[in-house]
Amino acid sequence: MNVVSVEDRGPIAIIRINRPEKLNAISRAVAVELQRAFQNFDADPEKRVAILSSAGERAFTSGADVTDLPELWRAIPNVGFRTDKPIIAATTGWVVGGGIVMVMMCDLMVSTENTLFYYPEAKLGTTAGGISSLVSRMPHKLAMEVMLLGTKVPAQRAYDVGFVNRVVPNGQHEAEALAMAQELVESAPLVVNTLKRLVNEIMPVGPIERMVAVSQTMATVRQSADLQEGIAAYKEKRKPVFRGS
Repeated sequence: MNVVSVEDRGPIAIIRINRPEKLNAISRAVAVELQRAFQNFDADPEKRVAILSSAGERAFTSGADVTDLPELWRAIPNVGFRTDKPIIAATTGWVVGGGIVMVMMCDLMVSTENTLFYYPEAKLGTTAGGISSLVSRMPHKLAMEVMLLGTKVPAQRAYDVGFVNRVVPNGQHEAEALAMAQELVESAPLVVNTLKRLVNEIMPVGPIERMVAVSQTMATVRQSADLQEGIAAYKEKRKPVFRGS
């Protein structure tokens, strides 16, 4: 069974974490496959809107799989992948740890009444740090309460402070997200995508987002053919021939 599934609805792609038996915990494979699914979505000219959802109703995700720790950054919009096309998060049940980071970086969010946002990392003695950008997307004091005290935030409170766009009855999150996606499909894609790109340019970029971006840039250099050519030329005592790749 694929740990991430993709359902095509014409111009809409529903990308689901597919580990309901593990409360959709994010393993290494989940992070890699989410990254790949969104990269494919971005590259497909027929696709206009993505919905990020999950299988089952008990949890959008229980967070990182501690038995198979992922490179979580791969699954984070604007960090592990970029797209000018809108992404709607559709949540139900528990949204834990890195799951909050994933959905807070989406453009819109629909949550069921039983959605509960929970960041327990301070009680567990660990953090990847990406949650720090929550203060740009939720009122500062509530964001600090979530991060430092591990306060569980229900969907209605998240809606009241503007973190969630719509709260719907349990089981209706994907239907509502699809209705929202259809509205976007009927709008001018050039305008929708341009507005998203402009907004992303003015949104504050957190320290972890910057660190990952620098790391990815340096990885390109470390993995380049030019580096191998430079090493070979040094060993062979000759002038290197670089090709910019």
